[in-house]
Amino acid sequence: MTIDELIESANNDPHPPAGLSNELQAMWHAKADNWNAAHDIAQDIDTPTGSWIHALLHLIEGDTGNAGYWFRRAGKPVRSMDEIDALWKDIATELLDA
Repeated sequence: MTIDELIESANNDPHPPAGLSNELQAMWHAKADNWNAAHDIAQDIDTPTGSWIHALLHLIEGDTGNAGYWFRRAGKPVRSMDEIDALWKDIATELLDA
């Protein structure tokens, strides 16, 4: 799957494509504006990548303090709210390239 296909699916499909990892499911839901579903998934991913996704979600929510905590847990630089789209793309690209 490409990043463009993931975005297209999130914008048009009622459910994420079959076979996506939990990380990509969380990213799909974040792009599809299903914050609660994305957050529920991310809470159960106890890895640095899960923390990075969690940071993105709290930026989307507008909770920059909590996002900062998750960026630190992920070992990633803190990003700002005006970087949400770029951050989503960075995370999704890394996941798809893995």
